[in-house]
Amino acid sequence: MTNFIQSVDERTQLAGTNRLEVLLFSLGKDTETGRDEVFGINVFKVREVMHVPEITHAPNMPDSVEGMVSLRGSMVPVINLQTFCSVKADEGPKILMVTEYNKNVQGFLVHSVDNIERLDWDNVKAPPAMLVSRLGGLVTAVSELDNKKLVMIMDVEKVLADTAILLNEETLYDGIEKHDKRDHVTILYADDSVVARDQIAKTLDHMGIDSIMTKNGKEAWERLKQIADKADTEGRPVTDYINLILTDVEMPEMDGYVLTRKIKADQRFNGLKVVMHSSLTAEANQALGKGVGADAYVPKFQPIELSATLDKIINGDE
Repeated sequence: MTNFIQSVDERTQLAGTNRLEVLLFSLGKDTETGRDEVFGINVFKVREVMHVPEITHAPNMPDSVEGMVSLRGSMVPVINLQTFCSVKADEGPKILMVTEYNKNVQGFLVHSVDNIERLDWDNVKAPPAMLVSRLGGLVTAVSELDNKKLVMIMDVEKVLADTAILLNEETLYDGIEKHDKRDHVTILYADDSVVARDQIAKTLDHMGIDSIMTKNGKEAWERLKQIADKADTEGRPVTDYINLILTDVEMPEMDGYVLTRKIKADQRFNGLKVVMHSSLTAEANQALGKGVGADAYVPKFQPIELSATLDKIINGDE
């Protein structure tokens, strides 16, 4: 199974081309619905795939957390995605996917893994409202494969938040300082994860900064063009309306690399700073962000670090 991820380094070249590769996996055929739905996870986030090892169970674990496994001397929490997604299958999980999000390592129990598919972000769409409602916001994007089968990109950040692996407590925002409001500040942010958007909104609220929320790079770009048109009509610079862009990297229809490149190539947005905010924290990803013109790259789910970086850039200290 190591063939699934042995060439991850080569896939770094996909970043910035509005493409990604996802590892397809199944939670098994649901005996209640009769469906065996296909999910996807970015290959960049997968460290290894293996048959389920021995799991150490412990009391008082959050719902859906099976326990811990020892991997090369480290204890890794294991989440059963069948349980989390309420899939009632005849067969239990057979595969453990070990993933890394923002330097946190965890395992996901799934029924099976399939192949790796290369997708264009512009063919990866925001999920329809009906699907969002049925899956409770668990899916951030959908795409149709060549065989006409639908693949759903799972919002792993929501899984981690709902199982308490990823903390989203109010105490995370303690210590965030109010921005010096000598000048009005507005930040436009783009993120397809409801958990990430919630944390960004809370961070900006604690800073006392106004914000404009968008759910992906395409939506952000369309909103920016509207702002630029208004600025042009009123004979004012764009920075009179918006001061900074905060963007995720992985987003349907247009990723953060392409969004950043578009902003930096358009003279109407001269002087507009862009900060990338991602759970892809590898040095290669950060270098790619800087390569397309990002002014800073901040790891997700670190509100204190995010607020400090934003404050420095707004004040012209970075």
